[in-house]
Amino acid sequence: MALFPSQHTHFAGIAAQAMDIPITPGELLCLGSSLAFSGLFYYMYRKKAKVVARIQEAPKLQVDDDLPALVSAAEGRCLPYVALEGIVLPAQAALTSHYHEGLQGVIQKLLLKEHRLIWNSLARSWSESERVLSEQIYTVPFLLASPGTEAVTQVSVDSPLQAVCLPLEMVYERFQQPTHGFRDLLGQYLIGEKPKGILETEEMLRVGAGLTGIGELSLHPDGSLHLQPPAWGGEFFLCLGDWQTVLSELESASGLWKGAAVLCAVAGLAVLLHALCRAYRRSRPKQQQEDKELDGEEAGDREPEDSCVICLARPRECVLLGCGHICCCFRCFQALPTRLCPICRGPIERVVPLYQA
Repeated sequence: MALFPSQHTHFAGIAAQAMDIPITPGELLCLGSSLAFSGLFYYMYRKKAKVVARIQEAPKLQVDDDLPALVSAAEGRCLPYVALEGIVLPAQAALTSHYHEGLQGVIQKLLLKEHRLIWNSLARSWSESERVLSEQIYTVPFLLASPGTEAVTQVSVDSPLQAVCLPLEMVYERFQQPTHGFRDLLGQYLIGEKPKGILETEEMLRVGAGLTGIGELSLHPDGSLHLQPPAWGGEFFLCLGDWQTVLSELESASGLWKGAAVLCAVAGLAVLLHALCRAYRRSRPKQQQEDKELDGEEAGDREPEDSCVICLARPRECVLLGCGHICCCFRCFQALPTRLCPICRGPIERVVPLYQA
C-alpha cells in the first residue's frame, strides 16, 4: 500500500520518539541501583526465610536416654536437622576465667580494643573509632547433657567455632582511660586524633549453661552421638536459651531484608514513573503539533467538493443550460473547444452565473 508524503513524515516522527531515551543518566543510575539492591535484599530475604522454614520443620529434641534409639532408627543413623537442648559439660579439663576464680567454661574469648576520637572537619566534631588490638578465642571439647541426673546420654558438640555466632556471656569488662599531659593534648589537637581508652573484655560459654544446638545429629559406630554442622551446607546454630530465640531473631532479620527489598523496588518504580510522566508531558505538545500539521496536509491533499471538474482548483461558477449541470468555473467554460457539457456531452445553449449566498 502506497503512503502519502505526510504519512511518511508522521511515521518518521513516531520512530524518532520511540528511539529517544526519556531517562536521564542520574535517573538511570538510580533505577539500576534500586533494582540491583532490591534483587540482593530479596535474595537475602529468601535465604533467611528458607532457614526459618527449616528450623520450624526440624524435630525439637532434648538430651535423654531415648535419643540413641531415635537416631539409630533414622536413615543413615543421622537426623539431617534437629534442634537439641541440653546442659553444657566439658569433655576434658575446662577453661578457667582470667579474672574470676572458680568460673569455668568451654569457650573463652579475650578481646582488647582501642577507642579513639578522630576530628571530622566536615561535621566539625569528634567521631569515635575502634581498633582491635588483640582477639583470642580458646575452646575445649564439650558435651550436651540432660538437666536431670538420672539420664546418662550425652551428645558431643563438634566444630562449635563454625556456628553462626558464638553463645558467649560477658563475664568481665574494663575500660582504661589514658592520662594525658599538656604536650600530649596539644599534639592530639594538632593532628586531629586522640586516644579515648582501651576496653578489655572476657566472654565465656560457662559450664552448666543451658544451650540449644541446631544442626545435624548423627550416631557414630562407637555409639557416641555428635551434633555438628549440616553436611548439606545448612547453617549451624548454638544459642543460649531455646530454639524459639533463634527463630525469632531470624524472622526479624528476614522481615528487615524483605522490607528493604520492597523499599528499593518502590524507589525504582517511582524513578521510572517519574521519567515516563516527564516524557509524556514533553511529547504531548509535539504530538498535538504533528497532528495539526498532518490534518492540514491531508486537507490540502483532498479536493474541495465544489471545485471545478476541469482545473480542480477554482470553484464552480456557472450553470450550463439546457442540461443544468454545475460543473466548471467560467474560465474553463470559455476554454472549452466545443460547446458541449463536460459531464453529459449535451449542447450548451446558454450560461448563467452561479451565485452562492
